[in-house]
Amino acid sequence: MSSIKLIEVTPDNIDEYGMFCNKNPKSEGYKQKAKWYSDVFDQGVRMNIAIKENGEKIGFIEYVPAEYAWRPIDAPGYMFIHCMFIYPNKNKNQGYGSQMVKKCEEDTKQLGMKGVAVMTSKGPWITNKTLFIKNGYEVVDKNGRFELCVKKFDESAVNPKMLKWQDNATSNKGWSLMYSYQCPWNCSSVETMSKVAKEQGIDLKVSKFTSAKESQNAPTGFGVFNLLKDDKELVDHYISKTRFLNILRDEK
Repeated sequence: MSSIKLIEVTPDNIDEYGMFCNKNPKSEGYKQKAKWYSDVFDQGVRMNIAIKENGEKIGFIEYVPAEYAWRPIDAPGYMFIHCMFIYPNKNKNQGYGSQMVKKCEEDTKQLGMKGVAVMTSKGPWITNKTLFIKNGYEVVDKNGRFELCVKKFDESAVNPKMLKWQDNATSNKGWSLMYSYQCPWNCSSVETMSKVAKEQGIDLKVSKFTSAKESQNAPTGFGVFNLLKDDKELVDHYISKTRFLNILRDEK
């Protein structure tokens, strides 16, 4: 297994190292994510970029004390992994993901926290549980297609849990899209969907989450992207124009 160097991204070096999940500093999504990261850095949000010996950037991991997580979870005293990614595919299954997780665990132990938690699911846009199970994590909670994996450093600690986000959708009326800049790909998706909704004569109410607490009380599992029609969850992650048009057709 080849080793990688993990560089911590800070508000001071973000222009130098960038953000692996969006590599175009001219895009609006990149700019908004960079501002978001700088704004919440003091809350303990950390991002590490994985770099191979040849200088190639091959992945990243982002984590935060769970009290400030932008996901619908209840995990006081735990570190929470927002997201991680390795690309291109040739770099997967090489042990790089485990090295990134170990770095998160080391930081967590240094802070004297109870352990590390992460929401997982099958699909291309969020990490599945396989990597974490291999590294000693266990599934402690489930909600829909999401599973909460945990590795405890304090065995007496109470298990974290996922909040019942479905209850937060019951009061919604009409078409609603709620999002935050925690994910840099939300920006272009929201812009596209807003334009399509206007063209199709749909009254789409768009609102932005500006705090972790709002995302913890989100009506879907991903927390930072929520498309609803009345109390029905339609989408819990950013989508394309075609996907949105198909949703509008199906919901008519």
